[in-house]
Amino acid sequence: VQLQASGGGLVQPGGSLRLSCAASGNIFRIDTTRWYRQARGNQRELVASIRSGDITNYADSVKGRFTISRDNAKNTVYLQMNSLKPEDTAVYYCYFFINPGGEYWGQGTLVTVSS
Repeated sequence: VQLQASGGGLVQPGGSLRLSCAASGNIFRIDTTRWYRQARGNQRELVASIRSGDITNYADSVKGRFTISRDNAKNTVYLQMNSLKPEDTAVYYCYFFINPGGEYWGQGTLVTVSS
């Protein structure tokens, strides 16, 4: 199983980006998908998660601004990011828990929020 993340880039404060992460390979069922981020000098932190039944959870810092969703037919998870702030600048990583199979990570995509 491989994960391919895309959608990062440079955006001005207040702008929007949509990240995508597509899984390919031998996939039976995707249980949980998550987005993490890691800013320079900081530990990796959980941003958002979505699991079976489309149950979502968000870090307090992104609630009301970010939306996680997924397309099971395409084995793809998305992160819609609105009202971006400079403190959202980080490398964003997608995570899939596939059953059976285990944990898989994407390669990371850089989001830079700056004027």
